[in-house]
Amino acid sequence: MPSGLKAAALALVFAVPPLLGTASLARGPESVAGVAEGLQDTVVNISTTQTLKGSAEKSEPTGPGPKGSPFEEFFNDFFDDQNKEGPPRKVSSLGSGFVVDPSGLIVTNNHVIEGADEIIVNFTDGSKLKVTKILGHDPKTDLALLKVEPKQPLKATRFGDSSKMRVGDWVMAIGNPFGLGGTVTVGVISATKRDINSGPYDDFLQTDAAINRGNSGGPLFNMDSEVIGVNTAIISPTGGSIGIGFAVPSNSAVQVVDQLKQFGETRRGWLGVHVQNVTGEIATSMGLQEPVGALVASIAPGSPAEVAGLKPSDIILKFDGQPVETVRSLPKAVASTPIGKPVDIEVQRAGEVLHLTVSVGRLPEEAEQAEAEAEPSPDADEPQEEPDHEELLGLSIAPLTAELRDQFHIGKTVEGVVITKVEADSPAAQKLKPGDVILEVGQQTVSDPEDVLARVAAVKKTGRQTVVLFVADAKGVYHFVALPLG
Repeated sequence: MPSGLKAAALALVFAVPPLLGTASLARGPESVAGVAEGLQDTVVNISTTQTLKGSAEKSEPTGPGPKGSPFEEFFNDFFDDQNKEGPPRKVSSLGSGFVVDPSGLIVTNNHVIEGADEIIVNFTDGSKLKVTKILGHDPKTDLALLKVEPKQPLKATRFGDSSKMRVGDWVMAIGNPFGLGGTVTVGVISATKRDINSGPYDDFLQTDAAINRGNSGGPLFNMDSEVIGVNTAIISPTGGSIGIGFAVPSNSAVQVVDQLKQFGETRRGWLGVHVQNVTGEIATSMGLQEPVGALVASIAPGSPAEVAGLKPSDIILKFDGQPVETVRSLPKAVASTPIGKPVDIEVQRAGEVLHLTVSVGRLPEEAEQAEAEAEPSPDADEPQEEPDHEELLGLSIAPLTAELRDQFHIGKTVEGVVITKVEADSPAAQKLKPGDVILEVGQQTVSDPEDVLARVAAVKKTGRQTVVLFVADAKGVYHFVALPLG
């Protein structure tokens, strides 16, 4: 081939890819218009009216971020500012929701409709329907199920499997931000299983799809047009989206919605145990190779756990065949278990692995937190006998006499060895306080300071670097504490 023709051919070959690349970039990424068009009619705007009494008291936020949580100052509760003084007045709020049944069932957030005198559902065709009944609501997951009476069947969404969502998967949010109904935003799943300290069942999907005031209660869709989340909260120092939003996973929402539809309330499983994290120190002291499971601190009398034979200091490793990796995973697993179902629980007790069968009960609607009765403080002028004190691990301990019970307001039901002083620069200072009562040392019951000293010495002889104390505070709240022996 002549050199001129060869050069021309090479130029043509190398010129084609850049031209194709330019054309492809000009078209942009693949459109999601087809997905959005099929879903907008299933999403509704929710407006509420509430009569507020004039008050000088500042009202607390009603959104999912509780007081004291790390994100408290950043959560938006999607409500107008209600902290004003004056006569009773009408306050309007906006939110979002989505149809889950053509007969007129609509899902939204509990905080969108909480306290409302009137709830109106606005559809994309301009029609409006008044909510005739709140079928049920669940503050713990911030979900509510509403009923309207349409003349013709509504277009409804369908739930997808949120457990299949991976970080990086595309999602679409549709809602009513700032009253701009039918707004579509797109992003990805940024994280899964987020715990934002809003409740015992936190398991949020995190997304960077723009969510703003008014999006609350709206759906988060996957690219198969399925609802995989209910938009609930955002973190924002400005009040607008900064790309950090949270949605209740559909797998959690489906269970709650089904129960609200069937019973008008949630019916969660219950064991009746108070559990705490297994720290590295506790794991080492109790013979675990790694800090996993949930450490049982106390058991409610007459609870399914007590009937099954669970004991304080048991470490729950598996529940119904599923590993309990952290303390927070246990309440979620128990809550989603059908009431009355027999479940196998694998526990470690005193170095041995046991299998117990528990029949899951129903979580009481209002779990009573009974406080132990406290004796009145003694007269300051009355002479008191000074008990014998022992010191170890930065603690001063003494027998639990009537005088010390009075001094620290320790309940009648608490028995053990009382801590009278904690050295400020000791490791115990961050974990214990005067008035705490030591019940066990190294999983062995103690009744006087000599028992404590003997048990600590016995643990030291095993070569372990830490010792685990089972303690109760003055009100009878139990927990485990690991202290270094060095």
